[in-house]
Amino acid sequence: MNPTGKKFVSLLLVFALLMLSVNLYAKKRGANIKIWKKDGRLINGELIAVKENSLLVLDTEGKDVNIEINEITLIGIKRKLRALKGFVRGTLIYASYAILSRNYFSLDNLIWNSVFLGGSIGALIGVITRASTRTIKTIHIEGMTDSEIKEALDKLRKRSRVRDYK
Repeated sequence: MNPTGKKFVSLLLVFALLMLSVNLYAKKRGANIKIWKKDGRLINGELIAVKENSLLVLDTEGKDVNIEINEITLIGIKRKLRALKGFVRGTLIYASYAILSRNYFSLDNLIWNSVFLGGSIGALIGVITRASTRTIKTIHIEGMTDSEIKEALDKLRKRSRVRDYK
């Protein structure tokens, strides 16, 4: 393998290691939720903790809001958008495929065009597939029995930032 090829492969490996290890440094965050209250107000924010009879939410303005369960009609849980992961994975997969499918030892413009085209197609496919999976799961609190509410709160507790809050 020629020196330019070795540099390219090593650069690709370093980039892949850096991009895939980003989540190791990320701080655990709670789920993004929307809460519709009985008085008609809507509260958006991050779920911090689930207490016995209330939810602790960090709203979009940065304030902690304690919401009693009996004031809530509906809770919507937004899945995190992971389009960047799809972009990186699609780019790496299709660019690698483009490199391996061409004659790697001839460094003409054709190989770089195919790498760019393959990476672009992969990035587009990755972003579309990952962005389309963002859904909102809803929990209708109003009309639930106490045991159903307790079960719903246990499910919410798994998605909160502080899971073992007492």
